[in-house]
Amino acid sequence: MSLHLERIEWMSSPPLVPDDGPIDFAHLSRMTLGDPALECEVLTMFVAQSARMLDQLASLPPEAGNIAHTLKGSARAIGAFAVAEAAARLEAAVGKAGSAAVALERLRDAVAEAKGAIDVFLRRSR
Repeated sequence: MSLHLERIEWMSSPPLVPDDGPIDFAHLSRMTLGDPALECEVLTMFVAQSARMLDQLASLPPEAGNIAHTLKGSARAIGAFAVAEAAARLEAAVGKAGSAAVALERLRDAVAEAKGAIDVFLRRSR
């Protein structure tokens, strides 16, 4: 039996991070079962948690990988996929001094962008 190989043209994959804003509000709505009060509650918790975690990460302590991993999960849960991706990059870069510092800065930027979108959402929800 002969094997027939066929070349398949390359095609791009869908983006891992949605490009429609820093928060995927449709995902958030699914995760909160469409409960607007719960959406506001988890977003408020995320803002506080992410600020606390960025403070903890500032000196890139030995547990930085674990902190980044926790932030990655929280970000995915609310639809902050750019934050989750930046946290995953930091998690992978821990132990590589220059890489970790750059990854931490990108994480700070992603969190700031998500926080801005959350602030706007929370002002409109009240």
